[in-house]
Amino acid sequence: MSTSSQPLSPSNFRDLFDSVEAFLFDCDGVIWKGDELIQGVSQTLQMLRSKGKKLVFVTNNSWKSRSQYAQKFQSLGISVSQDEIFSSSFAAAMYLKAKDFPSQNKVYVIGGEGILEELRLADITAFGGPEDANKTIDLKQNCFVEHDKSVGAVVVGIDPNINYYKLQYGTLCIRENPGCLFIATNRDAVGHMTALQEWPGAGCMVAAICGSTQKEPVVVGKPSTFMMEFLLKKFNVSCSKMCMVGDRLDTDILFGQNAGCKTLLVLSGVTTQSALQDPSNNIQPDYYTNTISDMLDLSRA
Repeated sequence: MSTSSQPLSPSNFRDLFDSVEAFLFDCDGVIWKGDELIQGVSQTLQMLRSKGKKLVFVTNNSWKSRSQYAQKFQSLGISVSQDEIFSSSFAAAMYLKAKDFPSQNKVYVIGGEGILEELRLADITAFGGPEDANKTIDLKQNCFVEHDKSVGAVVVGIDPNINYYKLQYGTLCIRENPGCLFIATNRDAVGHMTALQEWPGAGCMVAAICGSTQKEPVVVGKPSTFMMEFLLKKFNVSCSKMCMVGDRLDTDILFGQNAGCKTLLVLSGVTTQSALQDPSNNIQPDYYTNTISDMLDLSRA
């Protein structure tokens, strides 16, 4: 781990560029904010592809599935294949597959359609998510929630429709179903859910279930290197020839460092330069720059 980060410059960019075969990009705060593309992103990605670099998009945002993310890229004028996208929704499904999750068991989802879709693609029965968005609990009516005893895992991700019913259902499954797994897609505190401001992230929903169950989850998204195992198999590039580009120190940069990749922090998302250089921060990327389009400018320098 480097002792301090270097600002990206014409000289060190050339060294980085020549030593890297694959660039791994976070999405929120790096490629887009909400539904708005960050300026210069499209041209930068085109430049990297034209120079023969492999591009992979590794996002902790579990709201969408890989195919839904591919559609989002398309709608923003960027051609990205589903195979180039690794989302935490996909990681959750792959984790259960790797654990030989019993076919007779079900998964309860606190999160979006993306998690449900990835679980279905992995032939895992799942329910919850958006369908429970409008369920309410009236405590005055001496309410009792029946839960499915065959639920063998609860997956928690970003959920703008979080409610008391979902919290109770997930809590009951984890506390009362023997061996029920508690899986978090990620623990991001906040994220750019819209272009104008940051919003509470999946970490907020995960913390609620931690509080009610008194249990810690298995985290499958960044900074866990679980997704890296799939990346290595798929792209056949060693970690030392990859560069992780992200806007979060505690997920993106730590993910890259945990895996042995080079790391580049961009200041277009949640991390400011003052936060990076704060003496209390002990996560130092190899390089930092304002936005990924700086790579385009430096490639011409």
